[in-house]
Amino acid sequence: MNKFQKELDNYFKKEGWGYWHPLAQFTRLIEETGELARILNHLYGEKPKKASELTQDLEDEIGDVIYTLMCLANGTGIDLDKATRRSLDKVAKRDKGRYGKVAKN
Repeated sequence: MNKFQKELDNYFKKEGWGYWHPLAQFTRLIEETGELARILNHLYGEKPKKASELTQDLEDEIGDVIYTLMCLANGTGIDLDKATRRSLDKVAKRDKGRYGKVAKN
């Protein structure tokens, strides 16, 4: 992630942009998460997509969430590699043996 965070930061600097306030970034994250939820509901849930709705792509929506998190992280000085490592280590310790084995298809 650090590579992408740096790329994003360099792009913002080149364009002369600043990062939005963290609360505005959070609001944007909720908006993007809602778009992700909508496509997941269309693909895997009970709600069919309307014929008039634009085509949505799950990968694009996940990318938008990650992009927004990178903006929030860059604007607040968070290293996403470090944050991700901490989360993975926490889950590995907390959930070891918790779920059992998942059958492979």
